[in-house]
Amino acid sequence: MTHPLSTAEQAGTQRAPGRWIALGVLVLAVLLVAVDATVLGLATPYLSEDLQPSGTQLLWIGDGYSFVLAGLLISMGSLGDRIGRKRLLLIGATLFGLVSILNAYAQTPEMMILARALLGVAGATLMPSTLALIRNLFHDPRERSLAIGIWSAAASAGMAVGPIVGGVLLEHFWWGSVFLINLPVMALLVVIGFKMLPESRNPSPGPWDLPSVFLSLVGMIGVVYAVKETASEGFSWLILAAGVLGVAALYGFVRRQRALPVPLVDVSLFRNRGFSGAVLANVLTILGLSGLLFFLSQYLQLVQDRRPIEAGIAELPAAAGAVVAGLVAGAAARRFSVRAVVSSGLAAIGLSLAALTTLAQSTGYPLIGTTLLVVGFGAGLSFTITSDIILTAVPKEQAGAASAVSETAYELGTALGIALLGSVVTNIYQDFTGPAGTPEAAHESLAGAVVAAMHMPADAAAALLAAARESFVDGVALASGVGAGLLLLASAVAWFLLRGQKLTNEPVEH
Repeated sequence: MTHPLSTAEQAGTQRAPGRWIALGVLVLAVLLVAVDATVLGLATPYLSEDLQPSGTQLLWIGDGYSFVLAGLLISMGSLGDRIGRKRLLLIGATLFGLVSILNAYAQTPEMMILARALLGVAGATLMPSTLALIRNLFHDPRERSLAIGIWSAAASAGMAVGPIVGGVLLEHFWWGSVFLINLPVMALLVVIGFKMLPESRNPSPGPWDLPSVFLSLVGMIGVVYAVKETASEGFSWLILAAGVLGVAALYGFVRRQRALPVPLVDVSLFRNRGFSGAVLANVLTILGLSGLLFFLSQYLQLVQDRRPIEAGIAELPAAAGAVVAGLVAGAAARRFSVRAVVSSGLAAIGLSLAALTTLAQSTGYPLIGTTLLVVGFGAGLSFTITSDIILTAVPKEQAGAASAVSETAYELGTALGIALLGSVVTNIYQDFTGPAGTPEAAHESLAGAVVAAMHMPADAAAALLAAARESFVDGVALASGVGAGLLLLASAVAWFLLRGQKLTNEPVEH
């Protein structure tokens, strides 16, 4: 039920210029998490040379952070509703900075995977808090749409800042330095956030249900692990058992939420076609974007021999497109329709990925840059609108839980993008035939082949690199085709599920 704003709320909405400064603090947190995600892609070749992970370990390093984060987001979003979103954000920021040190100084692949998982725990406290605080800072729907657009654009800007800053660091320091940049940003966030952010929480939150926390974590990790391992290793009874355990845990989670007087998340929201469509669009938007950026970073450096900073600059169009789209998405959805804007965004990503099926070792930058620009623009349109829909579907007291649903979709899309598309690339890549004396490590990853070539005679090294690069590019082209099919299908599904959905034009106070 919708109620008008109280006089105090109206005054606060009209006279609180500090809300835009507070938004700047929240943007800082989003920038940090986005930078951390993109920086790892650039550091992968260096990290691989130093830690020498297997192909599977490399994928776990890439997506272990997202797995844990996705598993905990709903729980942490609900925790923020209970203990205070500002408090949780500041605790999470401090932990994120401290765990970044552990990432920077990891000595083995196993230690790196653990450090990434712990970073996921810290990250899970950050993202729902930022979006939930926006929901409580901005009551006016048009202001809120703009704020969410800026929030979304900040995540995209982080994609731009990450590769460039990371490229500069990798040119002058060792790979661990890309994690240490988190420390000053987190310190700034904590100091300014402590003074500028208002506290908000659910006044009648109910208990934080630990069995639900456990079920959501086991369920998300079990299902995503099963998908990832099936894509890269094929069927096995262990993988099947993990998948069944994950599905059973998620089923138990849903059953428990329906029975609890105050659940962690109101699962009945998914009966709403528009809400479910927005969540699905979120997952598939980020699946296409993250999968593309993960393997293109390696392509630019290891196939086309670009320096890290060159690769970072080469990926700028994706961020630029997403920033522009995030700022205009709300107005476009009100001018045309929600389903037109979201479906168009998904179709743009799909068609761009389809263009990459023609990728070769010598592909010129115009095709790559244009593809990144269109993918970024499509992702910005879709993600901004779907986040707005999800966030305004619940009372503001439950904003943390709703934000967590949006962020879970984001992180699940990231994990699945790297897992599914990355695993397609890995499967195709591993079948190449190298010259006599090619070590097994060269078949684990392209970075492994580059390292192996350094210790081989010139002719053998050239033959190894030619075969490995050709196989990797074939894998990228096939993965692009798979991603294109998924995104074009998602565009059609979004057109149906988001029929009649509108962005609210009234202050939403339940």
